[in-house]
Amino acid sequence: MQNRYPLWKNLLLCFVFVLGLVYAAPNLFPADPAIQISATGEQAAVTKATLDIVKQTLQKDNLAYLTAATEKESILVRFADTDVQLKARDELKAALGDNYTVALNLASRTPKWLQAFGAEPMKLGLDLSGGVHFLLEVDVDALLRARAESDIHTIGDVLREANIRYASIMRKKPQGLLVHFRDSDSLDAAFSLLGKRFPDYLLERQTATGDFTLQAILSDAAVFKAADYAIDQTMTTLRNRVNELGVSEAIVQRQGKSSISVDLPGIQDTARAKEILGKVATLRFQMVDVDHDLMSALSGDVPIGSRLYNYEGRPVLLREQVILSGNAITYATADTAQDGRPAVEIRLGGGGGESVFSRTTAENIGKPMAVVYIDTKVEEKIVDGKTVREAHEVPSVISVATIQSALGMNFQITGLKTPKYAENLALLLRSGAMVVPANIVEELTVGPSAGKANIHMGFVSVLVGFIFVVLFMALYYRLFGLIADMALFLNLVFIVAIMSILGATMTLPGIAAMVLTVGMAVDANVLIYERIREELRNGISPQSAIYSGYARALVTIVDANVTTLIVALVLFALGTGAVKGFAVTLTIGLMTSMMTAIVFTRAVVNFIYGKKSVKKISIGLPKRLIKKD
Repeated sequence: MQNRYPLWKNLLLCFVFVLGLVYAAPNLFPADPAIQISATGEQAAVTKATLDIVKQTLQKDNLAYLTAATEKESILVRFADTDVQLKARDELKAALGDNYTVALNLASRTPKWLQAFGAEPMKLGLDLSGGVHFLLEVDVDALLRARAESDIHTIGDVLREANIRYASIMRKKPQGLLVHFRDSDSLDAAFSLLGKRFPDYLLERQTATGDFTLQAILSDAAVFKAADYAIDQTMTTLRNRVNELGVSEAIVQRQGKSSISVDLPGIQDTARAKEILGKVATLRFQMVDVDHDLMSALSGDVPIGSRLYNYEGRPVLLREQVILSGNAITYATADTAQDGRPAVEIRLGGGGGESVFSRTTAENIGKPMAVVYIDTKVEEKIVDGKTVREAHEVPSVISVATIQSALGMNFQITGLKTPKYAENLALLLRSGAMVVPANIVEELTVGPSAGKANIHMGFVSVLVGFIFVVLFMALYYRLFGLIADMALFLNLVFIVAIMSILGATMTLPGIAAMVLTVGMAVDANVLIYERIREELRNGISPQSAIYSGYARALVTIVDANVTTLIVALVLFALGTGAVKGFAVTLTIGLMTSMMTAIVFTRAVVNFIYGKKSVKKISIGLPKRLIKKD
């Protein structure tokens, strides 16, 4: 018989059908408002005691929750509504302190048996599901302070090279410097020289009461340029970190004078996102001071050029000279050291200082070297009735290891405690350190930006379009029309399943692409069925007509879909945001519609008509036009 598939092909199609249902099923389960709690840094850990504190805090404040359990090194607490979620976040922050990150989240209700297959719901864009909104305040004052400290050293070098003697150089808040001289000749010479070498500063000589002082104030244009640079660099770093987190369709944009808003749609690990986004994150490599006595330093006699630190609960004396800074790191990835402990693989190149690092390590083989992680903590103070945020560096030693050989462009940071800490450190290093601190000042769960009415109409459009096509096909093509309707349903299932597997993001334009795909998918069946009907009118037997209809219509269907696919690929390559979301859904829909409209419908037709002698087929033609075998 002409119209028969081999057993293996039928079994394969059944397997693909079941697979599509499994990976599309998680999208039937809505998400719960939740709070995710994770440990910050290496010292804190999420334990049963932490979970008990969470439960006790919620019960004490009469905050009803659905479940509270430990999941993947963090605690996830589910709530029935967002009002209780927001109240619980504030209470848990106060109860747990700075050692834990308490973040808002959306937790899927996907059953465990589906999760065992790796089935997760597809991501929804901000326009459909909302997500988490962070507002970060860029500390421009920190940049100005850093520039002032740098310019103090540079101005000192310039004056010394020109043999102009000065008494002192100090910073004048908020954006200036004061250079003191002992006589007016030095003041005049410095005024002339520095005016040419430092055009960004407005210079003014002050000679009152015998004090020869040169005041240098950074111009407003220079301040604006520095602030603009800091915000642009911070936005670039934030985008890199968001990309490393694997968040699709995230929005990072400038807001106001010195703020940046970050919107993360449907993110499932907001605690990690919150921990990663605000970190300044840089490293310093320093030698351990083995030439001086540690006990003397602990008693207060700290040698000049060295400083005491704490490492794994014990003191360590480090030289203050930095032999390599984090800006020389071009790539970092989490790894495992030879002793089985977590490590970070480092690649250098681009920040300068690599030759000094290699030479220093070659000269100190057998001696210990420390890796110092520089974090930035923000303290809020009330000054004159206003909240003032002050950022200060918090260095901590994360690794001390003995130099075995001269280190080149590739080496490992070893001795890290947990794999999670190694992953976060690697992410921060390869995404780039922020030039200035960016503090999270606002965190909110946001609703769908498209609005409930638009979202409802979008889903209704898919449903209405699907129903109309289903009715038309069933009435016009009878049984063959019902088979085409089954293919349309499978097409939607496969689109959702593939987007879920790939982690693609569904947006409102994506829904429009699904509506378009429904119409285009049925076109293939219309071409096939009309070809079958034409063959029947020409007097060919039903079996031959079915075979000829599928065979001869295939070239036309492929041509039509390939031309549309080319347009979709161009949209994806050149478009951004909504256009790219439309192109992704359309591309997936084109591929699935080809499979369902041709392969799956053919399998069903073969099952019904392929194993018997057929006198007539239900395709909507009058009986007198149907010829017998």
